[in-house]
Amino acid sequence: MSIESLTRADTAASPGTGKGVPGGTPAGGARPAEAAAPRVSRLPTLTGLRFPAALLVFTFHAVLPFASIRIFADSGVERGIYHSLGMVAGLTMPFWFMLSGFILIWSAREGDTAKAFWRRRFAKIVPPYLVGWILALVLVNGVDGAPTTPAQGFLSLFMLQSWVPDVPTNFAVNNVSWSLSAEAFFYAAFPALFLVLKKIPAHRLKYWIGGVIAAIAATPLVTYAIIPVGTAVVPNEPGQSANYFWFAYVLPAGRLLDFALGMLVGRAVVLGRWRNIGMAWSGLLLAVTYVVGLYVPWLWGIRLVCVVPAALLIAAGAIADNEGRFTIFRNRTMVWLGEISFAFYLVHFTVLEYTRHLLGDRLYDTPAALGILLGELAVSVLLAWALYSWVEVPLTRRWSRSRKDREAAEAAKAAKAAAAAKVAASRAAAVTGQTAVETEHAPAVTVPASAGADGGKGL
Repeated sequence: MSIESLTRADTAASPGTGKGVPGGTPAGGARPAEAAAPRVSRLPTLTGLRFPAALLVFTFHAVLPFASIRIFADSGVERGIYHSLGMVAGLTMPFWFMLSGFILIWSAREGDTAKAFWRRRFAKIVPPYLVGWILALVLVNGVDGAPTTPAQGFLSLFMLQSWVPDVPTNFAVNNVSWSLSAEAFFYAAFPALFLVLKKIPAHRLKYWIGGVIAAIAATPLVTYAIIPVGTAVVPNEPGQSANYFWFAYVLPAGRLLDFALGMLVGRAVVLGRWRNIGMAWSGLLLAVTYVVGLYVPWLWGIRLVCVVPAALLIAAGAIADNEGRFTIFRNRTMVWLGEISFAFYLVHFTVLEYTRHLLGDRLYDTPAALGILLGELAVSVLLAWALYSWVEVPLTRRWSRSRKDREAAEAAKAAKAAAAAKVAASRAAAVTGQTAVETEHAPAVTVPASAGADGGKGL
């Protein structure tokens, strides 16, 4: 199975502009227009956006009403912070899942294969995941004091925990790893989804995007209609059914809609079929819908309310990078924090729980608790930097390509360097020959005897 680039030089549209090549044959229904613009290979704004999302998750988890985490003596302050962050789950997860789909479309490689794609994803995701999993198992061994069972450990180790309708299993070992269970499913499905996506005419993308959004909106309705409410509740939301939460929010099959939406938006941007409203308006709309989400029924809030604004923000960030426009997320610090955000996500919950373990049972007044929270944040960032620098980057470089592919790439690089050297030598020889001819036919210049030792004063 070949994973080919969605655009070609003769039919590609300028991302986000709605413009294509005049007189060109439209790819999948794309409109011919004025000019094609190449896509940049890196999207630093989208990288920089990842850390604010991860920071929101960290803050939300830091005030969860779990005995294994809480540090605030003032329960009123803690509850106030927790309730103000109640829609973090509804903002960050759709954002990350859509971002994954969007980036994979943006960076699609010509002639790529499913096997090569899966190898790269494995090399990037699995090693840091396993390190985070081992740290959590050794330092914490359970969520909120509940020991991990062998079955839960097995499912979590192999990223299968989110398929089981049981909240303790979903969050076993490393609490946050449930989302990687969903991501693993997305990556497994991506080559097939890609083939389907290529067959969609560009002018019909808007209908597919609308259809996927409608399917996401219907998820709570389907949940209420077919899933039994059960007796189990969500640990941090005791008024909410654990069965509903699992089916609507955790189950990878349902979250595939978010990933597919990111892919569709990515293709729309690449083909110039996206109406960009800019990062400022997208961000403002996201903030408004976040507040709205705090006041709608919980399942609708965490599943739907922030989906469209998050998609708009992702598209706006990519378009800004492609057009070289300034954004506050493109500076070196934000990009670096974004690069370590995956590792940060993997380690932060373990840091929160292990800190509580080290502190014993004591709770702290608000200033002291905030200080501890900042310390936990600093430790999480340092651990994330180490995991990124010592595990994620080197092993991705080492394992993302087979030995045969690496040798072929090195041979191609050497051949390219040799060809460039040969061209440079030919040009140098041509210049030398031309200079010799010019010297041979140049008129003689006689310097008067009165010229000084520098050969210039007598002229």
